[in-house]
Amino acid sequence: GIVGILLTTTGYAQDKAAEKAKEPTGQDIALNNTKGNCLACHLLPGDPKAVTSANIAPPLIAMKARFPDKNKLRDQIWDATKINPMSAMPPFGKHQILTEQEIDKVTDYVYGL
Repeated sequence: GIVGILLTTTGYAQDKAAEKAKEPTGQDIALNNTKGNCLACHLLPGDPKAVTSANIAPPLIAMKARFPDKNKLRDQIWDATKINPMSAMPPFGKHQILTEQEIDKVTDYVYGL
């Protein structure tokens, strides 16, 4: 009856909410060594989850000052070889290492550093 429908609907809504809760953030993706793996090359000072002394690439600090145009930062993450053909940074978008949505999330996270 109606109670069963309500319980089923409520359970479905809770399942969907749990799925959303598990969706990785830009920080999760950036720190994940099978996804962004920013820590392999970049220093992320001040981030308690990202203690590293990596110095292969520039530290990810003052990103709004370094990239006043957020789209240029996104382009850098998408494919750094467009600007610097010798870049060691993986072309995360071009090589489909990250999805469009993941690149947007990582861009938002890094831009806030």
